[in-house]
Amino acid sequence: MADENEGDTVAEDREEFRYIVRLMDTDLDGYRTVEHALCGIKGVGRRIARAATILARIDPDERMGNLSDDAIERLKMALQSLEKRLPKWMLNRRKDLFTGDDLHILGADLPLKIREDINFMRKIRCYRGIRHERGLKVRGQRTRSTGRKGPVVGVIRRKQRASGGKG
Repeated sequence: MADENEGDTVAEDREEFRYIVRLMDTDLDGYRTVEHALCGIKGVGRRIARAATILARIDPDERMGNLSDDAIERLKMALQSLEKRLPKWMLNRRKDLFTGDDLHILGADLPLKIREDINFMRKIRCYRGIRHERGLKVRGQRTRSTGRKGPVVGVIRRKQRASGGKG
């Protein structure tokens, strides 16, 4: 009887489920599959997540909470070495402006790099930088009829005109 109870505790330790897995400074949902949970990290989409699971030799359809410490460590190493092991066209920062290297930026560094690039464009006064400064569309979209934000100017004028004419 005592031997059976020992076997149960060992089985429970092996099947310890993690509801939240911390990876690359991001909390990932343990219920989701590894491939979909990795998409919660900034800079990781479905294609990169699939590639990372293949590089780490992990089943992409397994639940994130069921992974062992060793598997999570392999996944972390695979994510850190993406730029060396993936083709250049899959990386999210090719020919970096300052270093000239092909990089794949993940986590909290991604918004910082984007903000840094926008500030650089504003500083050199290029067209895109000026559009960012003014809060206008940057990539050639229409601005006459779409992308309006703020109060509608025409309606306010009509209300002002109506109150101004009566009084």
